[in-house]
Amino acid sequence: MGTPFISIVIPVLNDAGPLVARLSELRSCVDCEVIIANGDPEDIAVGRLRELTPEVTWVESASGRARQMNAGAAVASGEWLIFLHADASLGTGWSAELRTAADRGAVGGCFSLRIDASCWQARLIEAGVRWRVRWLGLAYGDQALFIRRMAFQSVAGYRLLPLMEDADLVKRMHRYGRWYGSGVSVSVSARRWERDGWIRRTLANLWILGLYLVGWPPERLKELYPVWRSPTR
Repeated sequence: MGTPFISIVIPVLNDAGPLVARLSELRSCVDCEVIIANGDPEDIAVGRLRELTPEVTWVESASGRARQMNAGAAVASGEWLIFLHADASLGTGWSAELRTAADRGAVGGCFSLRIDASCWQARLIEAGVRWRVRWLGLAYGDQALFIRRMAFQSVAGYRLLPLMEDADLVKRMHRYGRWYGSGVSVSVSARRWERDGWIRRTLANLWILGLYLVGWPPERLKELYPVWRSPTR
């Protein structure tokens, strides 16, 4: 295969379970490469998966989403980069959306968040995210951010921030060029909201967002952010 159009970078840290599903979904992807940025080289389950997927590019990195995504992007060869969480599933037509974004002269964008739950709280949060993207121009990493590789290099990639590194990248993307908000969904697990409480976690996220928007540095926000229990794998 020649140079791929899309490079999908997936940062993982003890994510062997959801990663199996992601790799199965992406196996049929045409004109793209998949790059796994592993933050724990001692993870035996991920190591076994690596042996079973020679078609996938694997890189080792110190843990931390920003570090891992930068490490994956550094070996990417596609025209476009997608940063995909291991527990997030891209909806039908996602690859065509990047060609549409390219045709419209965009430098980057995101997909539309879909929480994998049937309750009204999930729909309300999704509506709030759509409002945030449209009116504040901010998207988070669970929306599978995408960006032209040359633009990613021009803005110097992810900054090594303890929190809000995705929002920081999006703000710099807006300054660099046109943004594309895709209507294609990216489905994410509801486990964090179900574990921590829909209202409790949402209010904490809004609190941190509000402080970020008024200029609080990520280092201070990290100190204030609630320490959630680790999700059950």
